[in-house]
Amino acid sequence: MTLTRPMLALTGAVAVLALAGCGAGGDKAADMPETATGSLEHLASMAKCDPNMQTDADEIRQAICKTGKDKYILATFATDRGQAEWLSGAKDYGGYYLVGRKWVAVGQEKTVTTLQSKLGGTMEEGSAHMNPGGSHNSGGHHS
Repeated sequence: MTLTRPMLALTGAVAVLALAGCGAGGDKAADMPETATGSLEHLASMAKCDPNMQTDADEIRQAICKTGKDKYILATFATDRGQAEWLSGAKDYGGYYLVGRKWVAVGQEKTVTTLQSKLGGTMEEGSAHMNPGGSHNSGGHHS
């Protein structure tokens, strides 16, 4: 795989944020599990959800998960590029995204925050104009 300039910049930014702890307090960072990896079924099992499969294609697998009253989308991707392209388009619709390596969970802020304690990952927010009730409507991310 050829590394492009944007990919190298992104990799560098991720490394800097990881080394700096992304501004998170020491205790909160210590409480976060290592970011989960694996199949959609494995991630769903870790999140204690029975996935209702919506898309089962080579490049993306997507399911609706329900845990108690909380519903969210769990998606896995065949490639990092596929995940990045999907996220880029999806964020235009607002919402909260928990992002791991080749997987994303999308739901309400409370739901995604709860999932983060089970799956690890980085929480990101979608577009501000589609996310009027969000507390950090800058379209950014935080751990």
